[in-house]
Amino acid sequence: MTRKEFVLGVGAFAAVPTVAGVVPLVRFGVVTDAHYADRAQTGNVDYRGALAKLQAAVARLEGRGLDFVIELGDFKDDSGSASATLAKLDEIEAAFTSFSGGHYHVMGNHDTDVLTKDEFFAHVSNTGFAAAQGYYSFVRGGVKFIVLDANFNSDSDSDHYSRGNWTWSVAYIPPAERAWLEAELAAATGPVVVFCHQRLDGTGSYFVKNAAEVRRIIEKSCKVIGVFAGHEHAGGRNCMNGVSYYTLRSLAESGQSFEVACYSNGVSVFGRV
Repeated sequence: MTRKEFVLGVGAFAAVPTVAGVVPLVRFGVVTDAHYADRAQTGNVDYRGALAKLQAAVARLEGRGLDFVIELGDFKDDSGSASATLAKLDEIEAAFTSFSGGHYHVMGNHDTDVLTKDEFFAHVSNTGFAAAQGYYSFVRGGVKFIVLDANFNSDSDSDHYSRGNWTWSVAYIPPAERAWLEAELAAATGPVVVFCHQRLDGTGSYFVKNAAEVRRIIEKSCKVIGVFAGHEHAGGRNCMNGVSYYTLRSLAESGQSFEVACYSNGVSVFGRV
C-alpha cells in the first residue's frame, strides 16, 4: 500500500487488527456526540441515557490495549443553566477519564451552548497537558495526532463560539489556526491523523465553511492518513484527493464506539455497539 491507500473494516472488535501481518503503530478508541444533559429525549438523541452509553463504551474499550481514547465533541448538551450543565459535564468527564490509558477531547458546538470555552476547558482534561485547549497536537507511537477547533462564527481568530452565540451549521477554522496546522504538518516526522468536530470533506450544513482551504493544507503535506469528525450523527465516509475522511456515528443515538488502528500508510476503523 502507498500512503494514499486506506483501509476500512467495520464490524465487531476482534483481536489486534493487522494489515498483511503488520502490527499497527498505535491503536485508539473513539466516541462522539454524547450530548449528555438533563433533558428529555428529542428524536433519537438520548440526552439522559448518554452517561450509561459512555460508561458501556469505556468498558468495551478498556482492556483492548489501546493507547488512548478521544471524544470528538458535543460531549454534553444544555441542562438549562450553566451550573446544571457543568454538573453534568463533571459526571461524564469522570466516566471518560476512568479509562486507564490516555484521554483527549475535541470541542464541539454544544460544548459552548450555555458555557464559555474557558468554562468548558476548566472541567475537562487532556492527558499530558496542564490545561485543556481548543487546538493542540500530541504524538503516540510515532503518529502525530492533530486536534482542530472549528468553533468560530467567521474567518476571524477572535470570533469564537460562546454561551450559545453560534449557529450549528456555521463553523470556521480561522487564519492563526490554519497557520498553526500548516506548521504542525511540516514538523511531523511520520504519519498524521486529524480530528475535528465538524466535517472537512465537503460543503453544506455539517461542514466547516472554509474546509477547502484546510484540505489544501492537509493534502499538501502528504502525511495525513485519516481525518475523523462527528457532528453529523448518521456518520459517513469519503475520500478526497487521496485522503480518507471518517464521520462517526453519534453515541447519544447509536451507543456506538470505534477502535482505530494506525499504520504508516493508512488506518483501519472498527465499530461496535
